[in-house]
Formats: sequence, structure tokens, C-alpha cells
Amino acid sequence: MNRILIAEDEARIASFVEKGLRANGFVTAVVADGVAAYDLASAGGFDLLILDIGLPLSDGFTVLRRLRGSMVTIPVIILTARDSVSDTVAGLEGGADDYIAKPFAFEELLARVRLRLRADRTPEVTVLRVSDLSLDLRTRRVYVGDRAVDLSTREFALAEIFCRHPDQVLTREQLLSHVWGFDFDPGSNVVDVYVRYLRRKIGADRIETVRGTGYRMRVA
Repeated sequence: MNRILIAEDEARIASFVEKGLRANGFVTAVVADGVAAYDLASAGGFDLLILDIGLPLSDGFTVLRRLRGSMVTIPVIILTARDSVSDTVAGLEGGADDYIAKPFAFEELLARVRLRLRADRTPEVTVLRVSDLSLDLRTRRVYVGDRAVDLSTREFALAEIFCRHPDQVLTREQLLSHVWGFDFDPGSNVVDVYVRYLRRKIGADRIETVRGTGYRMRVA
């Protein structure tokens, strides 16, 4: 079971990331400053580090430089509100394996985490299938039977979470947090809107409304 260290000083974001990763089978630990991040990451015992740049005591760039200078090869995904080209280049050239800007959708972060953990491991399933619906996670191609379906980025992310949890009731809050990220409005009807879009493209009967709760992808 993979162990992931989350270095993030904003408690709301740290909790959001930790809950999502644990729900997907990862073991997690959270630290809120750069000194603790370096100490734990360099000590071993973790398979990946999610590293915020704006940490107190020692910022993320410093932590990254120290890790790489100490020949610590743990994969690092930088998570930050800084999304300028110069910051992105600085992070990647400093030894980061990936870079994701806030706000972000959890499904995107999860995909990047899985990608970085995939090396030297048995390749995971890259095509999700539920009945005659198939999603290719690498090519982003979607088929209903032999018919190709064109989905937007959000529609694909919504279809993916349904396919990962077939016949399971998913609440609107779960779908919001996974597809639209931590910075969502719980009162928004965006989930209902996108479920309608998805139904039009993959079949109206495929996604069932569970009154007062959310939605479920039916397995034929």
C-alpha cells in the first residue's frame, strides 16, 4: 500500500487532499511546514510527496533543493497557487516530477499521483468498462458499444468517477469535490447540469437519480 506525505499549511486543502487519497486506498500523513516535510521525506517510508510551495519555516522550493541535494529520489508533485511559467520551470528544474496549480480538481491530482507511482510496478488498468461503456484514461477516448462519444474535460472526469464506482451511490458533494475541486459551492447545481449532459451522450438510463442523495451508474 502506497504511503503519501502531504506538505500543506492550509488545513482545508490538506484535509481535502488527505480524505480523497485515503478514500482511494492510500496511507497518508500531513505536515504543515517545510522543516517537517524535509525531515519526514528524507527519512524514507513514503512513496510520494505532495509539496506546497508556500510553506512556513522553509518554502517548498528550498525543501525540494535540499531533498535532491541529499540524493533523496522520492517523487514530488508540487501543489501551489503560483501558476506562472517561471514558477513552473523553477519547480521542474529543481527536481519536481510534476506541478499542479490551485484550484484543482481532485481527479486530476489523483491521476498525477497514480502516474508517478506507476514506475516499476504492475501497470494499472487504463481502460474502464461498465457494461458497453468504455473510457480509455490515456487517450481520453470514450465508446458506447462501437460508437465513439466526444466528452468535455468535466464530462470525462464525471464519467470516470462513475465508472470507478459502478452501482454505488455517489452524493452530489462527492462528485463536486472529485470533479470540481476543493473550491466549490455546495449549493451549486452544476452536478445536475453535467449529469444531464452526460446522459445525453452515453444514454439516459445509464445514470440513475437517487432521490435526496445523488446518482448511481447502473450496471446492466
